[in-house]
This record gives sequence, C-alpha cells and structure tokens, in this order.
Amino acid sequence: MAAYQFFEELPIWQEARELVRLIYKLTKQEEFSKDFGLKDQIQRAGVSIMTNIAEGFERRTTKEFQQFLNYSKASSGEVRSLSYVSLDQAYVTEEQFNSIREFTLQLSRSITGFDRYLGQSNH
Repeated sequence: MAAYQFFEELPIWQEARELVRLIYKLTKQEEFSKDFGLKDQIQRAGVSIMTNIAEGFERRTTKEFQQFLNYSKASSGEVRSLSYVSLDQAYVTEEQFNSIREFTLQLSRSITGFDRYLGQSNH
C-alpha cells in the first residue's frame, strides 16, 4: 500500500468512480428515473463500492482494508444483480445492460486482484 498515498490514486477506486458515473447516467433516463426504489438502490450500491474502497484505505491496516474490499466486491455483485432488474423492466437496453455487466465483472476482478496483492505483500 506504500505505493499509494491517497485512495484517489488507486486504480480500483478510479474504476468504481467510472461505474458510478455510468449508473447515474443510466438512472437519469426517463422511465428508470421514475422507479425511485430501484434507482436509489442501484445508485447506493454503486456509491458503496467507491466509498468502501476509500474507507478501507483510510483505515491504514491491511486486514481492515481487505474487509472493506470484500464489501466493495459484494456491492459490485449487487449492482450487477440490479442491472438485470433494470433490463427486465426495459429501463436499459441490452447494450447498456451488457456495458454495466461487463464493467462490474471487470471491477470485481480488479478488486479481487488487489485483495490478493495485499494478502501477498502482508507476509
């Protein structure tokens, strides 16, 4: 972790920020924006990915950081699951769904990779 001074420097945080931008862009669409429950839940799950990475980083212990990375990964799965609801309700197109699905899958892989890196550097 010594290579990074601020959470904003972490590639996984930057990826999560991009995902949040995408989520907010999609949830501004007319039909999606009217489904307040789903819109709120998918936005909160996306923001949770970002904030858990930041909060874990700021804890300054590898063990706690890894715990928060697990929360982030879980929230990524939540976003992916909610994107299926968005598709099933025709709030997003198949292309938009695939975009968010691929984004969350890649972010989950990145989080897992960083978690493994932290585990190896801790020995």
